Amino acid sequence: MHNPEIVIITGAGGGIGEGVARSFARAGWTVVVAEIDRQRGQAVADSLAALGGQGRFIETDVGDLASVRGMVERTLSEFGRVDVLVNNAYPTGSGATSVSGVSDERLAGSMTAGFHAVLAAMQAVYPVMAAQHWGRIINMCSLNGVNAHAGTVDYNCAKEAVRTLTRTAAVEWGRDGITCNAICPGAATPAFKARMAEMPEMMAGIQKMIPMGYSGDPEEDIAPVVLFLASEGSRYMTGNTLYVDGGGHINGVPWKP
Repeated sequence: MHNPEIVIITGAGGGIGEGVARSFARAGWTVVVAEIDRQRGQAVADSLAALGGQGRFIETDVGDLASVRGMVERTLSEFGRVDVLVNNAYPTGSGATSVSGVSDERLAGSMTAGFHAVLAAMQAVYPVMAAQHWGRIINMCSLNGVNAHAGTVDYNCAKEAVRTLTRTAAVEWGRDGITCNAICPGAATPAFKARMAEMPEMMAGIQKMIPMGYSGDPEEDIAPVVLFLASEGSRYMTGNTLYVDGGGHINGVPWKP
């Protein structure tokens, strides 16, 4: 049985990424914190030893594909392997974007950071995962794309492209011992809370539509599912989208900024 040790988590300097990083550390993993914010990324990496794991910060800009590939190269140079890749990072843009009004620049930037960076990271880890005939790729997607929420067209397109990529990689890489799955999380991250504070009526509507009545915690509600997908127990699951959202996907949630 393969004994996994090394996980890369993009955007692990806060929010869902940090919660996932902390959970992997509690399980004794070495966590590569791939984060653009040096202060936050280093702080998270430094905090993981106290939880039982090991943290390594590598400055990474998902808007720069060379930076993404370089992060994987540095990981392999230092540790010699990558067992799990969690593509979580996405630079949140400001302001709503409509189908009729989204600019070429905004759409291109979102697709680079939200889709092409994911593909670049997957391509970079593939050779070593295939060589060890074991790998787990977990891509964070979104109900925004699944339900086609208004006002976030660039984000929706990038996330749905990643879901298609995830399924295609599952088909092509399954015989290499690599599983590829997507998660659509519903988490009360600091960024989500800040946005909802500006729109309390929409926040109340979202909570009302979630069968479990609340938005999840990154570490307590989302991260355990990521760890499951990274485990031997999920070895026969690939190409799936898991909705980790308290049931919010069943009837959709009101999202109209």
